Amino acid sequence: MSNEHNEAVEETVTEQEQAGQEAEAQAELQEDPRLSELAQQAEENQQRYLRVQADFDNFRRRTMKEKEELGQYASMKLIGQLLPVVDNFERAVAAASVNGDYESLAKGVDMIFRQLEQTLQQEGLQAMNVVGEPFNPEFHQAIMTVESEEHEEGIIVEEVQKGYVLKDKVLRPAMVKVSG
Repeated sequence: MSNEHNEAVEETVTEQEQAGQEAEAQAELQEDPRLSELAQQAEENQQRYLRVQADFDNFRRRTMKEKEELGQYASMKLIGQLLPVVDNFERAVAAASVNGDYESLAKGVDMIFRQLEQTLQQEGLQAMNVVGEPFNPEFHQAIMTVESEEHEEGIIVEEVQKGYVLKDKVLRPAMVKVSG
């Protein structure tokens, strides 16, 4: 039992020493105003860090939500500009079915096509002019090479399907026949 008693006494002494050391540290903090000031600054910095972290988390969530909405509604403006074109198509088809005047329908469709083309150009879409130009794989897709006496080798002789550029990027390369 004396062994257990000695261990209990040692633990009590150790606890008392720790309590004494903590009391000394507290007393030092209270005695030295610089340490107290530094502890206060550390606490203020910790609180500031936590506020900035929360602000950043909110910013990140808000940015992700805005990005999702932008992707979801990105075509809204363009579709709004195309609705008058759709309305004109409906009117042309309705007028042709009532009157049976297909010549007027052809003229109406031509006018609607020009309206659609103008709307797309306002958004930055441009058709490529490729016939007679040198073949460039960044803008053109060769589907065939043909012998040509009037063009030298590597020149586009025929456009099979139009290519388009949207602002400064190729939206669709032109399908072409190239002289070989």
